Amino acid sequence: MKVSGFTFIKNALIYDYPVVEAIRSVLPLCDVFVVAVGKSDDNTCQLINNIDKSKIKIIETVWDETLREGGKVLARETDKAFAEIPGDSDWAFYIQGDEVIHEKYYDMIRQGLQKYKDQQQVDGLLFKYKHFYGSYDYVGASPRWYRNEVRIIRNDRTIYSFRDAQGFRKGDNQLLRVKPLDAYIYHYGWVKEPVAMQRKQENFNKLWHDDNWIERHIEKTEKFDYSKNPDYLVPFTETHPRVMEDRINAKNWKFEYDPAYDHRTFKSKVKDMLEKYLGLDFSYKNYRII
Repeated sequence: MKVSGFTFIKNALIYDYPVVEAIRSVLPLCDVFVVAVGKSDDNTCQLINNIDKSKIKIIETVWDETLREGGKVLARETDKAFAEIPGDSDWAFYIQGDEVIHEKYYDMIRQGLQKYKDQQQVDGLLFKYKHFYGSYDYVGASPRWYRNEVRIIRNDRTIYSFRDAQGFRKGDNQLLRVKPLDAYIYHYGWVKEPVAMQRKQENFNKLWHDDNWIERHIEKTEKFDYSKNPDYLVPFTETHPRVMEDRINAKNWKFEYDPAYDHRTFKSKVKDMLEKYLGLDFSYKNYRII
């Protein structure tokens, strides 16, 4: 069985992406790892090149800045990396630049890869998510945070990145047929040094919206204020992936949150109650579990 990894990244240093940790967390499961590095204003390419020259293949790309609707450019960059996966790979492991795998799931993931390798009806494997917000001590616990997504796909060239690269589709807009794994992706996209987070907000939203929308909705400030948008969080009491230890120890800002204060909207509270007591599931599903 051969497994290849893939991702895309641009300006990782400017926007404080834990992409090195993301790639390193997946490397033990991969034979090859393809990184589409967009033309950057920092040393992102050198950063990636220093991870593991024996496994990593870099392709240098140029992002189409005209694709300012729905994050389409992110899907296009994902597809560029996927296209470079070796043809003899059975599986392709996708990880975004702010997602990390905990080493405690390695054995479980390997078992899943082997179990479904020859079951051609299985297009991919589904992961659960932990979304960290503000610091490494809290995770999102309301319906606004997506709970599952496909991160391992079969090396099938009819599969492509969907919309803003959150998930995948196949052929003529078909949902992927997937098997769930009891393993989590640790998403750190909302845990950054506040100055870098503000830079990301101002720049990243340009991939979805025009300049007028940015002017109206993105506050012009030096530092991102995490307290304005915490929604509903719960304390994280487990361990983080080992590859994140240095980054966590280097954290240099404070985030204060009172778990007793519920920031959820009335609609979110109703959804949570219906899920808890009636077993209803309102989460977005860009896949079909088989």
